Amino acid sequence: MSWLAALLLRVGALGPWGPVLFALLYIAAAVKMVPAFLLTVAAGALFGVWKGSALVFVSALIGACASYLISRRLARTRFFSWLLRDRRVAIVRRAVAGQGPWVQFLLRLSPIVPYVLLNYALGLSRVRFRDFLVACVGMVPAIVMYAYYGKVVGDVAKLAAGVAAPHGREYYILLAVGVVATIVASMAITRAARRAIEQQRLNQ
Repeated sequence: MSWLAALLLRVGALGPWGPVLFALLYIAAAVKMVPAFLLTVAAGALFGVWKGSALVFVSALIGACASYLISRRLARTRFFSWLLRDRRVAIVRRAVAGQGPWVQFLLRLSPIVPYVLLNYALGLSRVRFRDFLVACVGMVPAIVMYAYYGKVVGDVAKLAAGVAAPHGREYYILLAVGVVATIVASMAITRAARRAIEQQRLNQ
């Protein structure tokens, strides 16, 4: 990952163009389903907590929307047929079936499905774009926390080398929120499955 650290350091030294290039890298990572965790943490180290958080949120939002649109257009390709067999994607599709943005918001808070996979899973579930967009607010707590950790470590090279970010009180609070969100989302999935079974019985 040393090449990524070197690239990010160059991005941080580009002045006003640095955030623009960083955003393009983040959007590309989202579309190509490359884990964006390191980029989120690096944003804190390069740009500070609040500027880095804002930059990551805007980039993640654009990347999520691009992934959503791609999945809607290419749902019948071989790749997406393979993606639909992923158990986590199946869970998401059941959870959001007939639901508004609330369950999607919970899934954004929950670690149950990674950001890059969730974007495509929601698109394949054919949720309304407006609901998809509103639910992206659920990304904010994790973005701010990881940007904060990047600011604490303060060294992109160390982050790329795998130095663990310190797990302070904020981490455990967010983890607890994620667990609760997972439980609530799981309950929504169960209710949706029961309704589907009952509807199937009525149709027989």
